[in-house]
Amino acid sequence: MGSVSRNRFRSRLNRSETLTDRPDFALVGVLRVPGIQNSPGTAILRRIGYALTALALVVVVVYLDRDGYSDTQGDDLSLLDCIYYATVSLSTTGYGDIAPITEQARLINVLVITPLRVFFLIVLVGTTLSALTESSRQAFKIQRWRRSTRNHTIVAGYGTKGRTAVTAILGDGVRPSDIVVVDTDPVVLERAIGQGLVTVHGSATKSDVLRLAGADRASSIVVATNRDDTAVLVTLTAREIAPDARIVAAVRESENTQLLRQSGANSVVVSSETAGRLLGVSTTAPTVVEMIEDLLTPETGLAITEREVHPSEIGDSPRHLSDIVLGVVRGGHLHRVGGPDIDTVQQGDKLLYVRRVPS
Repeated sequence: MGSVSRNRFRSRLNRSETLTDRPDFALVGVLRVPGIQNSPGTAILRRIGYALTALALVVVVVYLDRDGYSDTQGDDLSLLDCIYYATVSLSTTGYGDIAPITEQARLINVLVITPLRVFFLIVLVGTTLSALTESSRQAFKIQRWRRSTRNHTIVAGYGTKGRTAVTAILGDGVRPSDIVVVDTDPVVLERAIGQGLVTVHGSATKSDVLRLAGADRASSIVVATNRDDTAVLVTLTAREIAPDARIVAAVRESENTQLLRQSGANSVVVSSETAGRLLGVSTTAPTVVEMIEDLLTPETGLAITEREVHPSEIGDSPRHLSDIVLGVVRGGHLHRVGGPDIDTVQQGDKLLYVRRVPS
C-alpha cells in the first residue's frame, strides 16, 4: 500500500504540465525578478516634463524666427501665436492658418520641429511602449536568473511566518536576489517584490512551481504555510525535487512534527508551542522574553549565529573562546556546551555563538 501511494505521488510530480518547459516570455507574471521600481506617478510626471520641454523648445525656435511665418490674416506672430503653432504642430493637428514661408523657416521645420514632433508622439504613447519594454526586460531577467541562480533560499508562504523568516535571513547578510518567495496571493507577492525578492505565483505543493523557483538548485527551503497539512505536502514535494537541500518547516501542532520529519524536513519549528512558552515565561520573567527577542532579531543588539572554527581555536575548550559559544555542531549534530561529549573543538566543527550586531 505504501509503495502504491508513493508511486502515485511520484507520478503526480512527473506530470507533463510543467512551468519549466515554457519559454521565458510566457513566464512573465508567474516568475518575477525585481529591478529598479518607479512609481506610476513619477513616470507620468517625467513624461509630462518631456512633453512640456519639447513644446517650450518649439515655441522658442518659432518665436526667434517669427518673421519667417505668416498667418491667414497677414498679421505678425505674437508669443501666443507661437505657442498656438507649436501646440498644433507637435500634436500633428496642422490647421494651416500659420505656416513657414521663408526657406530658413522651412529648413528649421525639417531639421528641428519635425524631430521634436516625432519625440512628442513617442512621449504620448510612452505608456504602451513602457509596458512592452518592461515585458521584454522581465523576460530577459527571467532568462538570466534561471541560468545563473544557485544555492538560494526558497520561502514557501509569505504570511506572518514567511515575512519574519525573510527578515531574519536578510539580517544575516543574504542578498534579496538570493531569496525566492512562492505564494498564491498576488497581494503578498507585491510586498515581496517591494523588498527586492524574486517571486513565483503558484502553489508550492506543485512540483512544477517549485522547479520554476529553482528548488533543485536551492541550498535551503523554508516551509511557512498557514496549514499543517499543506506544510507536509510542500515538504514531500520539495524533498522529492531537492534531496540535498536543507528543509525547515513550521507547524502549529506538535503532533505533526514527526510527520514532517518523515516527509523530509531537517528541522521543524512548532509555532504555537513556542509562542505559548514565551507567553508563560513573560508572566514571571519578562526580561527573559526581551532577551530572547533580541537574540532572534539579527538587525540590532545580540544575535545567535553559526560560524566555522578558526584554525587557532582547534584544541581549545569552547567555554574559553573569545565568543560566547552555546553549542558545537559536529557531524551534523548539535552538542551543547557543558556536556560531557565536547571538551575541545576540532577541525570541521561549527560554533553556535552569540554575536553582537553593530547598531
